[in-house]
Amino acid sequence: MTETVQQRVRRRRVFYIPGYDPIHPRRYRELYRKEGRAQAKISGYDLALTPKTGGGAYGWHAVGRIEGAQVESDIDVLVWSDIVRGSMAQGIWATYGQLLRTVWVYVASGALFGLMRLRKGPVIAALYPILMLLGQLALALLAARLLGAFLALSGLPLIGWLGLGIIWPVLDRFRRADNRLFAYYLMHDYAYSARWNGANPPELETRMAAFRKTIAAALNDDVDEVLVVGHSSGAHLAVSILADLIRGGPLPDEGPALSFLSLGQVVPMVSFLPGAGRLRADLHFLSARKELTWVDVTAPGDGCSFALCDPVAVTGVAPDNQRWPLVISAAFTQTLSPARWKALRWRFFRLHFQYLCAFDRPGDYDYFRITAGSLTLGTRYAGRAPSKSMIARPASRYRSMAA
Repeated sequence: MTETVQQRVRRRRVFYIPGYDPIHPRRYRELYRKEGRAQAKISGYDLALTPKTGGGAYGWHAVGRIEGAQVESDIDVLVWSDIVRGSMAQGIWATYGQLLRTVWVYVASGALFGLMRLRKGPVIAALYPILMLLGQLALALLAARLLGAFLALSGLPLIGWLGLGIIWPVLDRFRRADNRLFAYYLMHDYAYSARWNGANPPELETRMAAFRKTIAAALNDDVDEVLVVGHSSGAHLAVSILADLIRGGPLPDEGPALSFLSLGQVVPMVSFLPGAGRLRADLHFLSARKELTWVDVTAPGDGCSFALCDPVAVTGVAPDNQRWPLVISAAFTQTLSPARWKALRWRFFRLHFQYLCAFDRPGDYDYFRITAGSLTLGTRYAGRAPSKSMIARPASRYRSMAA
């Protein structure tokens, strides 16, 4: 299984692992359809989608006529949105309890201070739901205070205390508007990792084991490449899934190329926590393996990711023979026109998904060429140097690795 043998692709299996997202996976199919059509028009190639045939994971079939060849790709979404929805089924006061626990975990462990040494953007993104939720509580208390003062004008004893009854409706109104504010959503996201101090909860480990079996089966299919794409927190899930897959080998000698594309990763948010020994061991192991190609794509314009941070090195677990990942930039300020960048610059959550979207000034990163083009990931980036702005200095105080 080497790139010298598997350079061109006729058929490909793609496994997309989303981040912490409660939305049905059809969202990713429609995003691929819309943005793929736009990128094909900009770049001058053809890309068509048809429904997936057969059972298994949710997905679709893509046919690309790119780089002088026709390629068929079966793209599956490895779904864990049901687990995400379950973790988000928290009441208002339970969410404030999560806030207190999460702050305690990151501050008391010192993880927050290590993260601050890397990138300000994702740290600000982590602080946003805390400040937003506290601000909402402060406004609810202020409203109760003002209503209580108004009611007290009646002169009736204790009636001013009735103003406290407005606190819940005000907080509930904010919660119902979270599809625009994202405070509860992000709080649940960070709390999900903090609750277990960086370890995976049992139900997630079970789902990851199922994902591993699905990917392992694809390595015995008549395809030229098996490409795993992990976006946002899906990147660190992919690291552990692929590490377990390779440990459980051997992989087929004449099988397809195994490739891993991590996008907009937030690995340090988990790997810097004291209980993340399993993830740190997987980072250490995967970064030295010759069985796969691992390319990590981020962009400084994405304030929600740890842009250009080598997730292995900054965690402090890079082996002496580290091969991966190749850290490159999607360079939003260069690959998006000034008008497009201006329109998206302050839409932080939309920018976090830009890796899956069209670029109107595309560079050497093109999600649709990677997933539906005729080159394996390793061949496409062979000889590519890592970004000159890559951050590789260790910043985590926790370096222990689970056996």
